[in-house]
Amino acid sequence: MRAMFRSALGLAALLLSWGAGPAPANDSVASLNIGGLALLRSEAIRLDRQELFISRERVRVEYLFTNLTGREIETLVAFPLPDFTHSPVEHVPDYAGQLDFRTLVEGRPVTYELVQRASFGGRDITARLQALGLPLLGGPGFEQRANALPEPERAALLRDGWVVGEFERGSTRIDEPLWTVSTSVTRRQVFPAGRSIVVTHSYVPFAGSSVGGRLSPARRASPEFQAIRARYCLEEDFLAALDRRTRPAAQGADYGEIWLQYRLTPGANWAGPIGEFRLVLEKPDPGMILSFCGEAVRRLDARRFEMRRTNFTPMRDLDILIVEFVPP
Repeated sequence: MRAMFRSALGLAALLLSWGAGPAPANDSVASLNIGGLALLRSEAIRLDRQELFISRERVRVEYLFTNLTGREIETLVAFPLPDFTHSPVEHVPDYAGQLDFRTLVEGRPVTYELVQRASFGGRDITARLQALGLPLLGGPGFEQRANALPEPERAALLRDGWVVGEFERGSTRIDEPLWTVSTSVTRRQVFPAGRSIVVTHSYVPFAGSSVGGRLSPARRASPEFQAIRARYCLEEDFLAALDRRTRPAAQGADYGEIWLQYRLTPGANWAGPIGEFRLVLEKPDPGMILSFCGEAVRRLDARRFEMRRTNFTPMRDLDILIVEFVPP
């Protein structure tokens, strides 16, 4: 994404962030299996156009789908959100209350359902958590409900490593969950025979965040930094802009990180590549800097950047890093 950084950092800086947890994703044909939701490939429906707008406050996406057959097709369609892994310092968003997800098909609102699964170490643990009466998303009241479980159940959760807590004075206490939550927005969709339809989604993304420090020069030889660099395609121009802004502070402590993610790869499940793809990213403030893995990105104004592709097959999801500077 060299072209992007030359244009954006010439300003002062760029930046964007999902979900650090999460932020969101492309439609895909799906099926519901015993283990949860499975995304499938469709050779009968083509994604002719995708217009995607991402900001920290809102995500909007518009699709133009075409049914290539002479018959009407009704199928389950899923919009997978980024996975979120609980940690002692990060919490899964309340998707039901904060997502504000809206779908229009040909301009008319439609209903949807949320499908959520929990996993740990690659194993689906949804059924066990539901049997224990524990909310997959944690949240307010989780600690109280977890510690109301019988002692053997609490001890098993701690031994399995699914939660943070401690054994003390012959008892156990649970503080936080550590499993991963997967969420998809699903709906039944009819694709008319031989016709195109417009589908739009909009929602409030969840932006993960942390205090600064992981990107400081003292840490750039670490495996953690190298993984961050690969995930967000950090280039030298970006790091130089960061260093200029943080040099007066010890170890870059005067900035914070924001992360957003968008699941682009399900867009490859339709017939052929995406005909016309347009992405617009908007950073909250011109003084922020951002990085993500893109190409041929151009600046629209002080806050917005655009990427266009034709016959586009997404090979990776979109991970965005935004750096927000704290005034002295």
